[in-house]
Amino acid sequence: MSSPDVPSPSPDAAVIYMGRRHVRNGLIAAGVIGLLVVNGAFSTMAGTTGEENALGLYLTVIALLLVFGGLGAFGFVRMWKGRNRRVSVDHTGLWFHDGKAEQVIPWGTIAGVGLYSSPFGRGGRVYSLELCPNGRIDRDDPVLWPLVRNEEPLDPSLPRLRHRIRLTLGSHAEVAEAVQRYVPQLWLGEDQRSPGHIGKPDVEGHRARTSGRTP
Repeated sequence: MSSPDVPSPSPDAAVIYMGRRHVRNGLIAAGVIGLLVVNGAFSTMAGTTGEENALGLYLTVIALLLVFGGLGAFGFVRMWKGRNRRVSVDHTGLWFHDGKAEQVIPWGTIAGVGLYSSPFGRGGRVYSLELCPNGRIDRDDPVLWPLVRNEEPLDPSLPRLRHRIRLTLGSHAEVAEAVQRYVPQLWLGEDQRSPGHIGKPDVEGHRARTSGRTP
């Protein structure tokens, strides 16, 4: 499902920057968690009596702060690498940018597009855009292969393989509106799924089919 003759989205394409939202939301969450950890640590230390107990607790708190700080730094680096991840929608198709490279899924290869959502945590939801093909797709495309899922189709006439794009909170409405604006005839609506519906890409299969050339 590629179109090498079309190099980039049109100037009037709807562009949704999901990576930037992810970084912003991650920073807010990390800041809240960090404040809670620091506040809890200092509150505990303030209520400790005895030099030995205070020293042991102090060292434990320092170790915990280092661990949380290291995990936070690791997570931030991963989010920052994907800050340019985005979706562009125009008359040609849906363009997916993974942060490094871009590929298009042309509308002519799509039988239908829908929005899935599933519960996440307490009151949250996870959204994904489902692009159901009208024929075979390249499951090992250098950019699109992590999006491929092998599941029961929405209709028996459709293939099992499809593309699934996880959408950040808030971006799902923009992407859905853009798809309906350009190709309303392909829109299948929204459906609720069970928790964890996003799934994972077939890393092992991709590695085997491409002789281990998995990025």
